[in-house]
Amino acid sequence: MAGSGGRRGGRGHRGRGRGRGRRGRGRQTGAASPSRSPSPAPSSSSEEATSFEFILRIDDDPLGIKRLPDKFAEFVDGVEPAELQLREACCNFCRWRVEVLFDGQGKMYLHTGWDKFARYLDLEPGCLLTFLYEGNGDMVVKVFDGTSCRRHYHISESSSSADS
Repeated sequence: MAGSGGRRGGRGHRGRGRGRGRRGRGRQTGAASPSRSPSPAPSSSSEEATSFEFILRIDDDPLGIKRLPDKFAEFVDGVEPAELQLREACCNFCRWRVEVLFDGQGKMYLHTGWDKFARYLDLEPGCLLTFLYEGNGDMVVKVFDGTSCRRHYHISESSSSADS
């Protein structure tokens, strides 16, 4: 009897659960749609073929020559641009030409012009910069200060309303 009472209670409880399962409320809305998003991947992978992103931490003299990651040097191997045009992410009109040095051993450095860029952005030890290489020598730079907060250098009415 105890078994049948347990079954009845369990059956009633289970019956409610099965009813939900049969209707598919949980399955139709949650499981299928988020996992089926491979279609954006091809466009992002084609974008990745021409772009490259990396981080550079300013640990020492912010005005001194900066070595870029070896993987980025490998990425531009064969092209080896003589200069890069750096621009702060929110500014489309301010560009800094920075000469690039290659040491013949696969190392790549930001050289002449870097000091002007660093002074303008008021870089200091502890700053973290993200670089997005867009191809053709163009790089977009975002600067994060020592508190890990992004610095915004060019804020106008049009850009601040667009960001809101």
